[in-house]
Amino acid sequence: MAIHFNHTILLARDSKASADFLADMLGLPAPRRWGPFYMVTTDNDANLDYMDTEGEIVRQHYAFLVGDGEFEAIFNRIRERDLRYWADPGQRKPSETNDHDSGRGVYFEDPNGHLVEIITRPYGSGGWNP
Repeated sequence: MAIHFNHTILLARDSKASADFLADMLGLPAPRRWGPFYMVTTDNDANLDYMDTEGEIVRQHYAFLVGDGEFEAIFNRIRERDLRYWADPGQRKPSETNDHDSGRGVYFEDPNGHLVEIITRPYGSGGWNP
């Protein structure tokens, strides 16, 4: 059997609201409930499972490879919602996008502070190397 990424768990203050946010921002189907989780499923059948917690939420980073059309639609939703966004994971380049590997990329936060990244080209695919 080939090895494929299947799922990860993201801690949230409100798992349903957080899953709804991510699905809406990425243009994915509505999350589904499974046990204690609200699951967002990507087009390659990987799940991001949001789970409620009262404890500390350690910030995580999630990157999504999208097409040019999807990038534009997501970026429009970021701007329509007046969300802060950055060109870099260190968040030192606010209100900018990047053009690594002759593509486009941007970072924004979900309601729990997790850093969401969308890119149109896999890193290194066009020769870019930080």
